[in-house]
Amino acid sequence: MITRRQFTVALGTLAAAGMSGGLFRQPMAATNVSMKTSAGYGPLINDPNGILSLPEGFTYKILSSFSQKMDDGLQVPDRADGMGCLPLDENRVALIRNHELQPKHLSEFGPGQPEPFKSPLSYDNNQYDEALPGGTTTIVYNTQTGNKEREYLSLVGTVRNCSGGITPWGSWLTCEESVDTPSDEGDKYHGYVFEVPATAEGLVEAKPLKALGRFNHEAACVDPETGIVYMTEDRGDSLLYRFIPNEYGNLAAGGKLQALAVKGYPKFDSRNWNKREMPVGEWLDVSWVDITSPDSAEDDLRKQGYQAGAALFARGEGIHWAEDRLYFCCTNGGYKKLGQVMAYKPSAYEGSPGESDAPGVLQLFVESADSQVLNFGDNLTVTPNGHLIICEDQYTAIVDNHLRGVTPAGEVYSFAQLALQTELAGACFSPDGKTLFVNLYSPTKTLAISGPWNHLNA
Repeated sequence: MITRRQFTVALGTLAAAGMSGGLFRQPMAATNVSMKTSAGYGPLINDPNGILSLPEGFTYKILSSFSQKMDDGLQVPDRADGMGCLPLDENRVALIRNHELQPKHLSEFGPGQPEPFKSPLSYDNNQYDEALPGGTTTIVYNTQTGNKEREYLSLVGTVRNCSGGITPWGSWLTCEESVDTPSDEGDKYHGYVFEVPATAEGLVEAKPLKALGRFNHEAACVDPETGIVYMTEDRGDSLLYRFIPNEYGNLAAGGKLQALAVKGYPKFDSRNWNKREMPVGEWLDVSWVDITSPDSAEDDLRKQGYQAGAALFARGEGIHWAEDRLYFCCTNGGYKKLGQVMAYKPSAYEGSPGESDAPGVLQLFVESADSQVLNFGDNLTVTPNGHLIICEDQYTAIVDNHLRGVTPAGEVYSFAQLALQTELAGACFSPDGKTLFVNLYSPTKTLAISGPWNHLNA
């Protein structure tokens, strides 16, 4: 089992604004938010290779690239998105990487595109009995030598595997950002979470964890103390979900699915699109409402939850567990719709009857008011010194995506700038905190970044 420190990769407790005791002021008129910035690791140095500019002392290495031959004879698929890093032994880790591929990509077969592939381990197939191309690949990487040892397909037959999250029992939860229904492009329902063990040495049988809900999944994270899974949903009217398992570490054994509500404010709107419903830095008491039909065929879980009083979020995306709380991105939240970062600190009684007397608390940690500071945050992770690293995913014809750092005080800085016209995704740290892994979405590249993580300029 992964230790708490390995799991969070955070060397100190993440501090944020003080508790408000659950008090909440009336909504304010929408105004610009004053953003705090930091020098971070210093200015970025232009990359002569035209890929990724980093601060002084940091370097990257390309581990994997689109269309390269893997050890199983297949090609590295395109559209690399979320990714998790899990220890295998003292020196080796498994990087489990999502590929956000859809059935239509099978008809675009070419270098690096999905290869027509048949397997009894596939979750779903098209009318030609070819596995649907979404899924995961695994890279076995040696942190001591800095070398990739193996690379292979580890899950297939799913659709649009977007992000996910690691578990403290040594697996990756890969999430379908799709609610496809049976058709010629697949005869099963989609919108599920699948589990891939770090120790898998090839394809695993793709089994949907239906109790975790059928919806437009984005990402997941697990509280290592309770085994509760928290999940985001990529919709403009999304909810934040939690799954309380019947058995720790055995998600297939079922459990209860719920959605977050703000205590005393049913159907609370955190998006701040029209009014400043949620001020930056204030903590709000929460409650949780039951989702009565988690495996609904109607793509209506967010509607079920909202009618029961759940709070709305603006396109929930990356989510990551820190030392005593979790953080998640709301990609187009805020008055300027440039993005928000939320923090949630669980109750000491999370998932038990006692939590109603000592509820968890929710905070709007950061709201972007300037596209040059933070623009459409997506995947995120935690650095060894307790900062956040956020992957930008801008929706413009010409993109200028960065890895943005955020200090525990909510100060934003630029850690890296991508020169290629794609998004950064899947940021995650090695268990020793020395290496940051990140994907370039398309054409796929997976990078390993190393440097002086503890040497901040400010």
